[in-house]
Amino acid sequence: MASEQAIPVSVLTGFLGSGKTTLLSHLLRQPELCRAAVIINEFGEIGLDHELVATSDDTIVALTTGCLCCKVRSDLTATLHDLLRRRDAGTLPQKFDHIVIETSGLADPAPILHALMTDAGLAERVTLGRVVTTVDAVAGEGTLDREAVSRKQLAVADRVVLTKLDLAQDAAALLARVAALNPVAPTLRAVHGQVDASCLFAGAFSDPRERPQLDGWLGEAAAHNHAYHDGEIKAYTVVRAAPIRAVALTLFLEALAEHCGADLLRLKGIVNIAESPERPGVIHGVQHVFHAPAWLERWPSADRTTRMVFITRRIPQRWVEALLDAIGAEVACVSAA
Repeated sequence: MASEQAIPVSVLTGFLGSGKTTLLSHLLRQPELCRAAVIINEFGEIGLDHELVATSDDTIVALTTGCLCCKVRSDLTATLHDLLRRRDAGTLPQKFDHIVIETSGLADPAPILHALMTDAGLAERVTLGRVVTTVDAVAGEGTLDREAVSRKQLAVADRVVLTKLDLAQDAAALLARVAALNPVAPTLRAVHGQVDASCLFAGAFSDPRERPQLDGWLGEAAAHNHAYHDGEIKAYTVVRAAPIRAVALTLFLEALAEHCGADLLRLKGIVNIAESPERPGVIHGVQHVFHAPAWLERWPSADRTTRMVFITRRIPQRWVEALLDAIGAEVACVSAA
């Protein structure tokens, strides 16, 4: 098969009743998703109506908009492999160029991200896109109080969509809560369940060509360079002016993976590598899995500081910074010997 650009896989998550069904139904009608494959647990979960459904077989529903909807088979990776196989064979009604995974309302999105990053066969074909989380403006505060998985769904988001605003009297307190859990994900407001798909899914953080998204995400985090917290989940930015040696970065990420595991919800960063000062490295990790650094052709702005944004559970910022400094000092000492 000829080499082609990796297919972005985005994740739509959010707690039960938070508006994923309504949002996805509107998104499927927008041109940005006309060549998308949407993976869902059961077709009934998104309430596909007769105006959307064109043809179907045992696992695939072709939509009049050009989208495809697919049931999860035994597990997600098997479903993805089957979709890609059928795409290569030309047996699908349309050839998709984007995949959107809708999770169930009670699902922890971390295992999905983990699967996308660790399956060797998938890694050759797909790239992690954006994680979009819906939050109910009416019941959201109570849900975040009661349900740990809802806090995790929000913490790992790249985009947050606030739904049911027409039913909420005042969303100020909820917006503050969202910012406390995830200070770096832009919050969009859905109007009667509708939002611009291009604002949600365009591009992927792991794509080194998308510098505006990268710089905007990290720039906002760096501007708020102190810990945000909501219970056990904290978000903070580690900033270093001095370049970091490549071996020190590798050892640092390995130590995080070994000692933090599931408590490292997400890590994104742009790093000034000492051996390549003109080409910054982009790092991206979920729990104990890290992508190999991607390399930008140039810095996205005049700011050449290393900025690493952590969203963690019970991992103190001071411990992370001490670990980075200790590894950097040890590498410098060995290099000087």
